[in-house]
Amino acid sequence: MKRRDARDGRSRGRGRGRKRRRVLQFLQPCLLLLLQRGEAHGYALLDELERFGFDRERVDPTLVYRALREMEEAGWIQSSWDEESQGPRRRVYALHEEGKRQLTLWIEDLRKTRGEIDRLLSEYKGQEDMREP
Repeated sequence: MKRRDARDGRSRGRGRGRKRRRVLQFLQPCLLLLLQRGEAHGYALLDELERFGFDRERVDPTLVYRALREMEEAGWIQSSWDEESQGPRRRVYALHEEGKRQLTLWIEDLRKTRGEIDRLLSEYKGQEDMREP
């Protein structure tokens, strides 16, 4: 059963799973866009996610690697071992043509969603303005 936080009425507990799914889903277009610039290691991608508002200290690397693995299984990206890296071997990720198509679809969907959010916020502001004395 969900528990409500008495301070603000938000549910605690089960919502974490939904939040992780949303983060994972938003990671996908961000990672695809970064890989569109060229091949990269996972940790380099983690650092670059700050450009999209992710806090490097709070992003769980396992979520990033899970997103990369799922995108590779879907055929959007490919990975290979970097044989030239010093130290432990690391995977290098690269974008496939299917990944480029998926990125285009993501961008189209995000533009549509932004329009819907803008309309909602505009309507909210209009109602708020009507209530002011």
